Amino acid sequence: MKKSVHITLLFFAITTWSCSNDSNTKSVEIGDLPKANTDQIEELVAAFIEAEDGITIEIPEGFYELNTQLILDAVNNVTVKGAGMRRSVLSFKTLTTGGEGMKIAGNNITLEGFTVIDAPGDDIKTQHCDGITFRDVNTTWTHTDLAKSGTYGIYPVQCNNVLIEKCEVSHSRDAGIYVGQSTKIIVRNNYVFENVAGIEIENSDNAIVHDNHAENNTGGILVFNLPGLPKAWGRNTKIYNNLIKDNNHENFALGEASENGNPISMIPPGSGVVIFAGDSVEVFNNQIINHKTASVSIASYQITDLPIPTHEGWSPYVKNVFIHGNTYEREFGVPDVTKELGKLVAAKCFKSQDVLYDGIVEGKATSNPNNICVNETLADLRFARFIIPSGKISEISVENDIQNFKCN
Repeated sequence: MKKSVHITLLFFAITTWSCSNDSNTKSVEIGDLPKANTDQIEELVAAFIEAEDGITIEIPEGFYELNTQLILDAVNNVTVKGAGMRRSVLSFKTLTTGGEGMKIAGNNITLEGFTVIDAPGDDIKTQHCDGITFRDVNTTWTHTDLAKSGTYGIYPVQCNNVLIEKCEVSHSRDAGIYVGQSTKIIVRNNYVFENVAGIEIENSDNAIVHDNHAENNTGGILVFNLPGLPKAWGRNTKIYNNLIKDNNHENFALGEASENGNPISMIPPGSGVVIFAGDSVEVFNNQIINHKTASVSIASYQITDLPIPTHEGWSPYVKNVFIHGNTYEREFGVPDVTKELGKLVAAKCFKSQDVLYDGIVEGKATSNPNNICVNETLADLRFARFIIPSGKISEISVENDIQNFKCN
């Protein structure tokens, strides 16, 4: 029988506080929420420490200032349930030990109906889970300097059977929703905004990303395969029925990309969908609207001009990409030039592109050896393929003929 721990709370009043930035930000208003006292917070922490298989941990309405992590370690069939996304708010702003606000390991875990803010690293990290659900969860950071935000909002890694739905994620200095080295993934009906990357699928298999709203990030939706990770490669991602709009936010990721590192800092503002060393990716029936640099970018690792690592099972090349049935709108004439790729688009294409392909292939460059297929019906589609002689980025030219890339 399922056990239940209900944390009985007596609350005090709290002064008005909100997390708001630009006009499209949905604020987390906690001015009318009661504030948990020390005993109530200790009871919540104890509920996590003492959790057993099959338990439900309920987080009643209120604002919780926590100076310690909430950890579930190797427990199964557990639900953590708040009173609602904006009614149960967990703040880790004063956390001094550990990077993550919530750290979860176990099978058949459900997290729903609460907000996590201001963890020094990741707001919520789940690892080695088989069956993990995020539903009606909000994560954000409240720093006025976004570079002080944490890395990931919702962060399942090395998990199987991942469901992320009806969540809201903002202000991550890497990816708002990041799913890495995982399999059997559904990301749907989420709202991601003002992150560097809205949604990122990395080195993962069989991901479905649909009916999300990605707006005012640096890049809307990303599919990456990066070197040096325990899961070397990922395949089969479908991206469809999403609203990917106005992802022109400045890139506030920390540091520079390096070998074995995350090249997220190189993504130029104005990137709708980015497929980077991806394999078997289908992008269809999306609204991709108003991006300064490129609505869809298809690139191999070499475009970074970084050293190419040699890791077993990993390849730097992008392949088997299918782009079709999307709607494009654009208001911008000049690409963003704060990052090198944006400067390259500006110098070689002169204006923002609907579909941008770096054209880098392995071996002999036949017409379309990596099976990049672009079957769009837009009459004035802006398509650009870079031609890089002998891998020399400085000598790039551009081909706009799309005929070789129209395929089934």
